[in-house]
Order: sequence, then structure tokens, then C-alpha cells
Amino acid sequence: METKTDNFEYVYDNVSYVENPEASRRFIANVFVWMFVALGISSVCTYAFSFIPELSGLLRDTETGQNNIFGTITMFAPLIFVIILARGLNKLSVFATILMFLAFSAIMGISLSYIFYIYSFGTISTAFITAAIVFGVMAIGGYTTQQDLTKFGSILIMLLIGGIVATILNLFIFRSSSFDLLISYILVAVFVGLTAYDVQKLKRIGAGIEYGDSTAKKTAIMGALTLYLDFVNLFLLLLRIFGGNRR
Repeated sequence: METKTDNFEYVYDNVSYVENPEASRRFIANVFVWMFVALGISSVCTYAFSFIPELSGLLRDTETGQNNIFGTITMFAPLIFVIILARGLNKLSVFATILMFLAFSAIMGISLSYIFYIYSFGTISTAFITAAIVFGVMAIGGYTTQQDLTKFGSILIMLLIGGIVATILNLFIFRSSSFDLLISYILVAVFVGLTAYDVQKLKRIGAGIEYGDSTAKKTAIMGALTLYLDFVNLFLLLLRIFGGNRR
């Protein structure tokens, strides 16, 4: 199920925008470094828990691919980490925030290891490359555009919530593959828009805080988490579309 969080809204609401391109560039660069670190950790964990029998066997039956109790817990564990980070950020130290973020990246990667039991390597590669290209284009667009995307943020969030509700209803009530595919296309459009929106918001946050202090460091981590979730959700939705919407 798709997960999204506006983890740094509390910072944005209290920052007055100051035109400071250099501060924005350094802040955004820091955000993307942490995002790439998280993706690297997740990729290693996904591969390890997919292809190393000793690790895969901790989560599921290696013959049927069915999750055991630990595999099921792992599937929902990333959401717990996101909630802890979002709700407890002001109380966490920089070190604790980084540690939680890295732990989230690892557990998220482990939870994604199931995709190799459902989709072919070619489908996964195609979805990942497509997601990377789309994400990169929209990130650049969000950073360089002069159009204020703030007004679109609330619309995109509402569409996201509606898409999640529709997914749950379809999963338990309607059970329509065609409807599920339609939801996937809509949510792809939503996360494409959110990528540009989030990058622009991060750009403005970076221009309004002092680079290098503890608040800036923790905000960069939360920004990396937000972009990470944008990318992963975009990838999973494209994977569902390219893979015939199999679960």
C-alpha cells in the first residue's frame, strides 16, 4: 500500500522564504545524498533477502514464497518507522534521526524483497528505470520551474488519500482488476506531481534555514525520506502496471 508523509511541513510553515540560491543548492544536494544512501541500503537488503536462502527463509517459505509471521510484520514495519520519525522528530537528536532513517531504509528494502517472487527481473528493471527517469525529470522540473506549485499540493494529497481509500475498498469489496489498474494510473500521476511539488518545497525550505545546524540536518533527512517515498511508490505503481497488476 502506498505511503506518503509531509514530514517537514512543520518547518515549512515557520520559514519565511528568502532568495538564497546557494543555500538551496547545498540543502537540496544534501537531501539527495541521503536519499541515494537510503536507496542503496534498500537495494542491497532487497537483493539479499530475495536471493540468499538463509535470509529469505527468515521471512517466507522459500518454495511457495508465502510470508511467515516475521515476513508479515516486516511488511508493515516501515510505516511504524515513518510515524516515529514524523511525530518524534523534534525530540530526536541528529544522530538518532540518522540512525532511524538508515534503519527505515534497511527494513523497507527487506519488505520489498517479495517483488522478486511475483515479477520477472526484466519487469522490475523496466519499472525501476522508468521510475528513475520520470522522477529525475520531475525533480529537475520542480527545482527549476518558476510556477508556484503550492496550490497543487493540497489537491495532490487529497487525490492520494482518495486513491488509497479506493485501493482498500477494491481490495476487500470490489476486487476488480480493471479498477485497480485505473487506480494505479491515477496514483502514478499523483506521485509524479508530488515529486515536483516536494522538490520545490524543499528548495524553499533550504533558502530559509541556516545550513549546517541541527534543524537543517534533521530537515534534510526528512526531506530525503519524503523524496524516497515518492520514488519507491512511483516504482511500485509502475511495477503493478507493467507486471499486469499482479500482487
